[in-house]
Amino acid sequence: MSSEIIFILGYNYDSNCYLINKNTLVDTGAGQNKEYLFSKLRENGVEPDDIEFVVNTHCHFDHIGGNYFFPKAKIAVHKLDADSMKNKDTLGTGGNAFVLGDGANTRVDIELEDGDEIAGFKVIHTPGHTKGGICLWDGENLISGDTIFAGGGVGRMDIGGDYQDMKNSVEKLLELDVKNIYPGHGPIVENNGKDHIKMSYSFL
Repeated sequence: MSSEIIFILGYNYDSNCYLINKNTLVDTGAGQNKEYLFSKLRENGVEPDDIEFVVNTHCHFDHIGGNYFFPKAKIAVHKLDADSMKNKDTLGTGGNAFVLGDGANTRVDIELEDGDEIAGFKVIHTPGHTKGGICLWDGENLISGDTIFAGGGVGRMDIGGDYQDMKNSVEKLLELDVKNIYPGHGPIVENNGKDHIKMSYSFL
């Protein structure tokens, strides 16, 4: 059974955010557009305090900056990106997300690993954009973070990334029968996700 995924388009510097099953939020944006994000949650019948889990696809500031909006939620990120958050590593996070919320964006409650499950999704470790980048996979839908984008794009590799890791990660995603892609930026892909992954691989 596929999950209910609500697409919240990134505003200004924000990443896209995804509301899963009314209680889990994947990525929280850059942390400067609280009212926008909260209004999108409320449009879907969800109060901010209803969010039980925040899953960060990676540690860059435009994906973790709004974590402090959700003090009651458990924050989950891959263990290899957790250190950048806990240590206020502004180089690793690509910007300073730690001046917001009195340092609350350093909090990590769950350190994810490849093969873990969270909110009905399997965690796939896809380094390349960062060392601890992940995708989430439920057998039909791929929440891809900044690993791949619509139209064959891939995440930049010059802020804690690695080209060979990215190539290996996209090759791993080729093995999946992906229908829909929910990327960290830009439009979503519906129905022919695997074709877009093939395009991404062909550009590497």
